[in-house]
Order: sequence, then structure tokens, then C-alpha cells
Amino acid sequence: MDIDWSKLGFSYITTKSHIEFEYTDGKWNDGKIIEGNPFVSMSIAASALHYGQATFEGLKAYRCADNKIRVFRDIENARRLNASAKYACMPEFPEEKFIDAVTKIVKDNIEYVPPYSANGSLYIRPVMFGSGPVIGIAPAEAYKFIILVIPAGPYYKSGFIGVDAMIFDDYDRAAPNGSGRYKLAGNYAASMTAGKLAKEKGCPVVLYLDPKEHKYFDEFSSSNFFAITKDGTYITPLSNSILPSITNKSLIQVAADIGMKVEKRPVEFSEIDTFAEVGACGTAVVITPVNKIHRCDKVYTFTSDASNGFLVKLYKELTDLQYGRTKDKYGWMRLIE
Repeated sequence: MDIDWSKLGFSYITTKSHIEFEYTDGKWNDGKIIEGNPFVSMSIAASALHYGQATFEGLKAYRCADNKIRVFRDIENARRLNASAKYACMPEFPEEKFIDAVTKIVKDNIEYVPPYSANGSLYIRPVMFGSGPVIGIAPAEAYKFIILVIPAGPYYKSGFIGVDAMIFDDYDRAAPNGSGRYKLAGNYAASMTAGKLAKEKGCPVVLYLDPKEHKYFDEFSSSNFFAITKDGTYITPLSNSILPSITNKSLIQVAADIGMKVEKRPVEFSEIDTFAEVGACGTAVVITPVNKIHRCDKVYTFTSDASNGFLVKLYKELTDLQYGRTKDKYGWMRLIE
């Protein structure tokens, strides 16, 4: 292993192992750790390949200030995975089995957890997919559940400097009563064309409006949307077509506890002039400030004070907890013994 911890990004590298479970005859097996082989096998007619029957999660393990390793809120990922699996007619994966699998794969790849000084993490990617053959449109009878890990740094190389976002009125990532609130693979495939076009225009991320009226904010292509209004209120959309972000859920709690007013409600685009700061939040990014939002021929600009703004305060509060620099009063960090 030869890793320059100071240059960590967010991209796949082969680590020591992954853990793999199979579902056949109505039950999950005990799973096994597979070393040195980053490939998986499935039927040529697997439902994941033909009909997109797949869901995934993202979470992190941190080497903390006391040099101990802790995982952030993995029980929430287990529950969200099962909600997605149920929607896609896949078998649920027992929560206690999920927690045990995370523990095992983190411990087996312990040398890939970045040192505390690197300000990185071990990104953990659980994925479940239909591996059994299906030709007619129907759920598979066989499934695989895999957890892989990679050492990770910032999702956006600009770090906390911020990014620009693009709104397209002719692209949606979800339907009004569709699967947007679940973490299904197809949701991300649906965002790739708009994402490519946005990057060509200098915007690393797409911001989606509600798919029914294009009147309300929904979410970014890879993370939740929130804003800080000019009066210091934390607002974030309430919508059935966005993913329930565990990071956003955590930030809402943190914001309330530091005395901010919090509103989770439908947020109209017409409110954009009341925003002082805009953020994208999720496991990979934690918080990324959004400097500008482009829509048609208009550009909306926001300023995040890198020393005293609300975004940086929230980022510091949450990451200090995750890295063990402050007391975990919520019980969100699980120690890997």
C-alpha cells in the first residue's frame, strides 16, 4: 500500500477486501470477506443489469483525535437501505447484520483508514442488487449485498471554497410520485446528462426543482439542498421526491442546538433573494457552499463567510463531532473495537 494521504480525493481505489452476502431460497447467507478481487459475478440476465434493480448507501468511518476509529450513524444507513430495498421489491437486510458487516470490513481494511492528521475518512459503500436471471420485468429471486471501502478526501477539490450550480428547466431527476426519495441506482443515471451539460458550462453540480411545477427547490444531483436566510434561518425542502439525507438530518439537529431557527418545508424558488448562504450537504461532501446558482440567463450570487458564516459554523460543529474533537452528545459515533 502506497498512499499519499495529503492528496486524497474521492475516487475508487482497490483496498484489501470487500464483504459479500448472497440471498437465495428466501434468506441471506452469513457472508464472506473476499480479498484481492474487486470484481463480482452475476447472471448475464441479472435484474440489476436489465431493469436497474439496485440500491446503495454511503457512510464514513473516521480516525478520531484519540486515534480510535468510529463510524457515523450507520444504523440510519441500514434503515434507509431497507426502505429503498422494499420499494424496489428486494429483500431487506437485517440491521444487526448490516452493523456487523460494517464492523468487519472496516477492521479488515484498518490500514486504509486515513490518519487523523489527513482530515480524510474511510468511505463505506454498501450496495444491494438483483443478481439472479430475469427476462420478463419482475423482481429477481437471487441478490447480492456487498460492502466496499475506499480512503477518501474531499468530494470537490475546491474544498470549502464553494461551487456553482446550474438549474435546467427541461431536466428532472425524479417523478412527482416516483422513486426520488429512495437511493436507487437509476436515480443517479437519470441525472448524468444534465450533470454533463452543467460541467461543460462550468458548474460542477445540478440543482433540481420539483418535477411537477418547477416552482420549488428539490435537491442537488448528489446531495440535499439547504439555505441560510438573511435572518439566519436554516431552511431545507420538504418533498416526497428527494432523498432523506442523514447529513441534512444531523445538520438540522446541530443548527437547532446552536440556536438557529430551522424550517423544513416546501421552499419556493421565488424565495431565492432571501438567501444569504446556500449549501449542498451529504455524506461525501458534508457541506459544500454554493457560490452561484445559474438559471436561464440569470445568476444568483451568495457569499459564505469562511471565518464566521453559518455554513462554516455548521461544518465545524459536525466535523468536530465526527473526528472526536468535541463530545458526541447525540451518540452518533459508533466505536469500532
